[in-house]
Amino acid sequence: MRIAVGADHAGFPLKGPAVAELQRLGHTVLDLGTNSDEPVDYPDFAQAVGEAVMRGQADRGLLICGSGVGASVAANKIPGVRAAVCHDTFSAHQGVEDDDMNVLCLGTRVIGPQLALEVIRAWDRAVFSNAERHVRRLAKVRAIEERYQRSREVGLG
Repeated sequence: MRIAVGADHAGFPLKGPAVAELQRLGHTVLDLGTNSDEPVDYPDFAQAVGEAVMRGQADRGLLICGSGVGASVAANKIPGVRAAVCHDTFSAHQGVEDDDMNVLCLGTRVIGPQLALEVIRAWDRAVFSNAERHVRRLAKVRAIEERYQRSREVGLG
């Protein structure tokens, strides 16, 4: 699997171990920065990762910032991105299995590095269930997204 990874300065210390773990798991990693702990803005990296997923350059994305929340909010503005903050293994695998989450967001100021790697492994192993109720719900989520995209295109949004 191809996984796009991005982090702001707060997430930078976890980015290296996360990339190493993803590579150990056999994935190709598209590292979209940042590459230091110099202050940067999380929306830039959320956009880069989200666009890589949207364009099919990556199958999934991983975003790391201080809380995970900002990156999640920004990434979810990109069509087709289903990003969520997960700081436990249940949410990480359930988010994929039930909701087809394609971008995992982590907060380095919330969880430690060992738990973060466990969350990444749970997310990595998960596969969308394709259960009828989840497919139906995902179709409704996509319909909401499409409705608001169309309204923007015609000047209503």
